[in-house]
Amino acid sequence: MSAAGSPKTVVIAGGAGYIGSHMVRMAQDNGYQAVVVDNLATGHADAVHGSAVLRVGSIGDASFMTQLFREFEPRCVMHFAAASLVGESMTNPARYWQNNLVQTLSLLDTMRVCGVGQFIFSSTAAVYGDPHQVPMTESHPKLPINPYGQSKLAIENVLTDYGRAYGLRYTVFRYFNAAGAHPDGSLGERHEPETHLVPLALQVASGRREAIGRFGNDFETRDGSCIRDYVHVQDLSAAHLLALERLGAGEASATYNLGNGAGHSVTEVIDAARRVTGRSIPVRDDPRRAGDPPVLVADASLARAELGWQPEYPDIDSIIAHAWEWERKGPGL
Repeated sequence: MSAAGSPKTVVIAGGAGYIGSHMVRMAQDNGYQAVVVDNLATGHADAVHGSAVLRVGSIGDASFMTQLFREFEPRCVMHFAAASLVGESMTNPARYWQNNLVQTLSLLDTMRVCGVGQFIFSSTAAVYGDPHQVPMTESHPKLPINPYGQSKLAIENVLTDYGRAYGLRYTVFRYFNAAGAHPDGSLGERHEPETHLVPLALQVASGRREAIGRFGNDFETRDGSCIRDYVHVQDLSAAHLLALERLGAGEASATYNLGNGAGHSVTEVIDAARRVTGRSIPVRDDPRRAGDPPVLVADASLARAELGWQPEYPDIDSIIAHAWEWERKGPGL
């Protein structure tokens, strides 16, 4: 692959979605020209930063992507476009293999033809499956237990092969639990349906829902509810910016966990939401969900050491406070 193209132009696939839109804003704020590709199936055009370019289309449309690459000549593609609901992946695996694998394969092949040689990929802690150790390092066994995790791991394996054969340089980020919103309240989560704990709890606080479901209260944890590692969406975006700069400087491919390394239980997150909002948040104890491990916590020391990544908002109260600012503005109503 050639190194031709503009070092300050980056294509952001899925840039109208939750994490992608925050990345677009951060890229633009740091002097990059963001070119967003999104089919708007789950994204929102009004979430794209005003000075970014938005092209509505599919990353799997080779003709569309070829034209875009020739017009803007980026050096790097950031890939946030995927189907990401674990439960849905169990009942409709075809959607996940099509969206997450087939479409991405097409994108990678179009990049290869057009000489775009850098790629930053949103992967997931779901590639690990049930934890063998906590916290989980990047060397933890990869044994995904659902089609979502399997589809993401498949692309990780493709990237290894494409790097070896074609010279593609890439960064893979395995997210734990993305949460929060832009600190100025201008961007946040707008999923339909919403499945994430923090926005669901805040929708109860704002009166949009009657209660929050706690799926299981008898896990072998400190309070009986599941423990997860919540990482602020701004901190996720900051890691991607560091990876963009690292690849631009000619560094080798790498894979990193992104998490804070400190887990919070479902009950603790709900308590934090009550504390931040000052509102009553009734809890409903629903049955456990199949496949929910008791604890998922990241060891993200490699990202800290190699990228110099330092989360700015590691505490759960800040994460919730920013999400609450977004919820109070009512953009999801």
